[in-house]
Amino acid sequence: MNSLLVKGVFQILLAFNIPIIALGQVAIGADDLLFDQESFTDSLSVLYPVDEWAAETPWGPGEHLVYQVKVGIFNAGEGHMTVEALDSIRGHQTYRAVMGIKGGLPGLRVDDSYTTWMDVQTLQTWRYIREIDEPFYESYRHYEFYPDRGFWHRTDNDESGPLASSLPLDDIAFIYFIRRLPLEVGKTYSFSRYFKEEGNPVVIQVLRQDEYETEGVKYSTIVVKPIVQTDGLFGQGGEAELHFTDDDRRILVYMKSNIPMFPGSLTLHLRSIQEGVPLNPDSRNTAREGRLNRAVIEPDTIVRR
Repeated sequence: MNSLLVKGVFQILLAFNIPIIALGQVAIGADDLLFDQESFTDSLSVLYPVDEWAAETPWGPGEHLVYQVKVGIFNAGEGHMTVEALDSIRGHQTYRAVMGIKGGLPGLRVDDSYTTWMDVQTLQTWRYIREIDEPFYESYRHYEFYPDRGFWHRTDNDESGPLASSLPLDDIAFIYFIRRLPLEVGKTYSFSRYFKEEGNPVVIQVLRQDEYETEGVKYSTIVVKPIVQTDGLFGQGGEAELHFTDDDRRILVYMKSNIPMFPGSLTLHLRSIQEGVPLNPDSRNTAREGRLNRAVIEPDTIVRR
């Protein structure tokens, strides 16, 4: 794609406050546009310059991971994990990241959305919105976190409570947090960073190395079991497993979690990868080197699958 055209479209999207990821979604269906990862990341780099103060991360604005959702053996919809943009929350620069799951079986539908706002420097959560629409259960919760004053506040029902950590994390922020860990097989990591005390400690068990094939691509993975002491996506009853790529990206390739009243596990299977641009300069260089290496080893994966 012509770089000037890309930049022009980006500016239009920004002007109308449309997530940058919309460009990738438009490009997929456009026969006359040749859209590759390097064109996209180069254009994102212009919009999101490096930030010397940003924490090292394998992700950045523009990252968009699409998943096939299954219930048991049945195809049941689509999911995604997206770092949509940068937002300012009470003067703090944050990543706005969304995990969405939509699908199900006739009479047993799921339409869940989890949005987190993570600090660019500390990666703590400043805001968390959870919208759940599942069989026999619906919920909307909007949390604002005030670590300087030590409490969280739910704006949807005016409930408040003490923060369990000065650097709190929510369910989805923990997935991104896990991606920064060394993830040594056989090790168990324990953190008291969940924003509610009853959710701590969050335990991360690194079970094994594995391989997982999806959409005709075989990935070397590290299998992780997260355990949050409360209910929710990674509560103990869900028996969740997460498979991350065993490379610098730590991309979630496969997720399994049990949902009450469902005939089988809810699973997410990676369908496509659109990489973003890390803000930390060292992380950005690492990401670029990784793309170049994969282009040599796996030339078919440099273009968005």
